[in-house]
Amino acid sequence: MIEVEILPARMSSADTWQLRRAVGLIEKNSLATRLTRALGGQVEALGRALPSPARRAVAFATEKAMKLALRVALRTLGPDRGSGRSSDRMHKVAAAASGAVGGAFGVAALAVELPVSTTILLRSIAEIARSEGEDLANPEARLACVEVFALGGHEDDEAGVESGYLAARAMLAQSVGESAKFLLKTGLAGETAPVVVRLISQVAARFGVAVSEKLAAQAVPILGAVGGAAVNAAFADHFQALARGHFIVRRLERHYGAEFVHDAYRRVAAEA
Repeated sequence: MIEVEILPARMSSADTWQLRRAVGLIEKNSLATRLTRALGGQVEALGRALPSPARRAVAFATEKAMKLALRVALRTLGPDRGSGRSSDRMHKVAAAASGAVGGAFGVAALAVELPVSTTILLRSIAEIARSEGEDLANPEARLACVEVFALGGHEDDEAGVESGYLAARAMLAQSVGESAKFLLKTGLAGETAPVVVRLISQVAARFGVAVSEKLAAQAVPILGAVGGAAVNAAFADHFQALARGHFIVRRLERHYGAEFVHDAYRRVAAEA
């Protein structure tokens, strides 16, 4: 006898509220908006005006940061040993402290500062994932933490292509799925496999857009290290919000099914 899974015809009122919260966290308040607020409206044309050497530095630093993030995700993120709550403020303060270095030394510090701040953010993202019921013993859940860094921007060559949250996840879905299966079989030995490297390159390319905006903001002639700390606090706040929304959606997917939730997400986003 074939068993057929019957999904709910509608979402509960509590889960509908959670979905609306997720849409608000993901689709509203872009990084540029947060940075402008943090710096008192002094930021314009973020990222696009960076000179070629700075853009190359961003590409190098983001690739390095993502490789480190993957290594941290696979080697140190594991089952929940804490209270089940996320320490967003503590991680934001730590990210702000690392941003003070970037604000004081600019592009020259990016290769050092970005891997540090990205690792701090990854820890925060992992706590948020746990608090939304993710099992970080599962490689797919760990990769979902790394995936968050791809949700805050889109590549230049994607102009004209839908660049929203669901589109970003669809673009990464095959790489995430294949990488998770490969890592489940090979463990840490799979870090350098072509399919995993491709995923990291995809995430780094999208994350680099947000990093370019951050670097442009840090170049604004304000109070150096203090400004860098403010920029990194806004940067952390942005990705924490994305992570919370992302893992709320994933929690709802586990209960209702991905297709059902994605359809509901589109309706809520269109209404908003």
